[in-house]
Amino acid sequence: MPAVEAQLLDAIEAIRPALQVDGGDVRVIALDEETGRVDLELLGACGGCPMSSLTLKAGIERILKDRVDGLTEVRAKGIDFDVVGETA
Repeated sequence: MPAVEAQLLDAIEAIRPALQVDGGDVRVIALDEETGRVDLELLGACGGCPMSSLTLKAGIERILKDRVDGLTEVRAKGIDFDVVGETA
């Protein structure tokens, strides 16, 4: 398993318990190491929660970018980032 993928999966495992407490979860759909983009799917209660965009941008994205080398963009299925706004 490539180092970036291993870092990503380790970071997801660290995040997962906080999501599961509220009945949610997260799944990696795709990782593009060339562009530094990861696509996620928020599952369970997180999938339909109105706060899911905030959870993603302020929580998941921040943690993943801190723990995964070269990660530049975190996207999630079903979240409109034009409404949320991009982070630097």
